[in-house]
Amino acid sequence: MQVVTISMSPVEVINRYGFHIIPTKFDWSGYQQVFHKKIIWISYWNTIVRTLLGTALTIVLTFLGAYPLSKKQLPHRPFWTGIIVFTMFFSGGLIPSYILIKNLGLMNSVWALVLPGAVSAFLLLLVRNFIIALPESLEESAKIDGANDLYILWKIVVPLSMPVLATVALYTAIGHWNAWFDSLLYIQNEKKQVLQLILRKIIIDGTADPSMTGVTEMMNQPTNTQAIKMATLVVSIIPIICVYPFLQKYFVKGTLLGSVKG
Repeated sequence: MQVVTISMSPVEVINRYGFHIIPTKFDWSGYQQVFHKKIIWISYWNTIVRTLLGTALTIVLTFLGAYPLSKKQLPHRPFWTGIIVFTMFFSGGLIPSYILIKNLGLMNSVWALVLPGAVSAFLLLLVRNFIIALPESLEESAKIDGANDLYILWKIVVPLSMPVLATVALYTAIGHWNAWFDSLLYIQNEKKQVLQLILRKIIIDGTADPSMTGVTEMMNQPTNTQAIKMATLVVSIIPIICVYPFLQKYFVKGTLLGSVKG
């Protein structure tokens, strides 16, 4: 609430009263600067593309990996599950990841932001445990009626797994929307950077890096810089606030049911 108040208050009110919840005077110049700067909308679009693409990719790959692991007839299932759990505690590190992304030719592309974390071991096990908790009699009765494995997967398992898939979608979407460090590492082109990196340079650095020309021009405007920072922050969190209420009911249910079995 304090962020919203500062974003719509003039500089003299902020300096005079300090922290306050209800605005005593309104000034929309901060939002005007944000809405009129092309760099904000370009990075906004890059973040939307990254979030939608990364979330869709994670849902598909996570479900396709979790469904076979939920079947008792999968050969060496404990071994494959152990390999996945192993990756939760050990990783290659930052330098090998950077070298891999560079050698694959993914630098300065959205794929460098969505492919490295496309599958989360935690979310994979969460979906696996949820599917294991589904009654086996549902699939058995469908097979008796003549349904094949693909029909059972698409018509029975996927609809019943919507709560946990919504949980995965929410986790992943928030993670992609808030991420900035990988964009700092892999994206050198300003027009391909995400909103959170631009926001970080505005809020933390105060004045942007010299290479960030669009941000530098915005911060050099005579408008109150605090209002610009808070207005940018408010604009960046609006999509998550709008989406979360629709997924909240699935979020709790999917997390609880997905953690019943190990």
